[in-house]
Amino acid sequence: GGASEVEVNETKDRLNDALNATKAALEEGIVPGGGTALLYAARKLDSLKLDNLDQQVGVDAIKAALKHPCIQIAQNAGAEGAVVVQTLLKDPNLSLGFNAQSGEYVDMVKTGIIDPTKVVRTALADAASVASLMTTTEAVIAEEVEEKTGQGRRLSPYEQAGMKQDSMGYGGMGL
Repeated sequence: GGASEVEVNETKDRLNDALNATKAALEEGIVPGGGTALLYAARKLDSLKLDNLDQQVGVDAIKAALKHPCIQIAQNAGAEGAVVVQTLLKDPNLSLGFNAQSGEYVDMVKTGIIDPTKVVRTALADAASVASLMTTTEAVIAEEVEEKTGQGRRLSPYEQAGMKQDSMGYGGMGL
């Protein structure tokens, strides 16, 4: 129930989301949440060195994109995203992550901060599909989102590569 139709619909949506997330977790399992699973996947790509420069640039772009959800979550919580990512990448514990609510580094699985593997895998596949489509597109319409910092505007890895960052959040993952 709820005091208004909006509250009732919000409650229904949250229950639906929880049900779908539970089904997805039962199908394919879980991974540490908060973008850490993607962050640790990026670490696996560090050892991949290719002779073809174009392919290496592609791998480097994917590594940057995989780090971005964790960076963004930390920044949304008021932390320095790059510092959080570097701290996590230095630690061998693949369950370690940044709890955006408390501002602490925690074992994400033990604290219940998890994502269904299916959701993360699907988001990554969809982002790769969009990125692939964009390589054959002559024009893209995008809304420019400026990040304000104390030291002026900082370029994202996507802007450094000459691409506009999307504003779709986790699902688009900036590709």
